[in-house]
Amino acid sequence: MSTKKCPICSSSVKGRTDKIFCSTKCKSIDQYEKRQKTEAFYFKVERQLRTNRKILRKFNKSGFTTIRKSKLIEDGFNPKFFTHYWKNQKGDVYLFVYEYGFLTKNESGKEKYVLVTWQDYMER
Repeated sequence: MSTKKCPICSSSVKGRTDKIFCSTKCKSIDQYEKRQKTEAFYFKVERQLRTNRKILRKFNKSGFTTIRKSKLIEDGFNPKFFTHYWKNQKGDVYLFVYEYGFLTKNESGKEKYVLVTWQDYMER
């Protein structure tokens, strides 16, 4: 009969045959480590969304602004992180980070963003 080893501390596991951990402490450590791994992605996304929103708010005081894409990127903006989108009648797709939106535009060979603020008519 072989004795099972605890996956956390390698002590022998005594008790029921289906028991995995030697103590509640080791079981708790295992659950904590699993939670940290699964929630790490969530925290990374949430952190970037907050950063993006802060940057868009900072540069869009008037509600409609055009700015060089490189300026936002320098400040830590990542266009891959957004909460939703809105498509206007022309077919332009604005990506939004909560209430602040941006549209990629190419003017004179330079990439720019048109920054907007969410409006009530966009809900239709």
